[in-house]
Amino acid sequence: MTKGQAAIRELARAMRDTTGNLPPLPGIFPDQMAPVVRTARDGERELAMMRWGFPPVAKPGARPITNVRNLQSGYWRGWLKPEFRCAVPATSFREYDQRHAKRPTWFALGEDRPLFAFAGVWRPWTGTRGTKAAPVEGEHLL
Repeated sequence: MTKGQAAIRELARAMRDTTGNLPPLPGIFPDQMAPVVRTARDGERELAMMRWGFPPVAKPGARPITNVRNLQSGYWRGWLKPEFRCAVPATSFREYDQRHAKRPTWFALGEDRPLFAFAGVWRPWTGTRGTKAAPVEGEHLL
């Protein structure tokens, strides 16, 4: 993310910003905080910080889930409703090319990395997130 919160608010027409002083985000990784645009309970479009990644299926060593790959899966059923949809602002993102030994492939709208947004889903969740060195216990927006 190379653009600031004013650019994100303008693109999304967000009327409320709860991110505080959004720091530069040269890289956003699973379990880190990042900005998203959602419709709040009062109907206001807001820019908010959420932790990247849904909780994994309960098994030791499982990582947060960052992509919805099967819309028919019961795991996603409750979270694909309109009230849990959001827009994820980005200037570029990376996916692994499964055909070439997981070689990362970068995507952007242009060399100047203009701001855009992709579809996302969010949810509230209670538990421990973060790293082993700095765990964060409590309620999270994911």
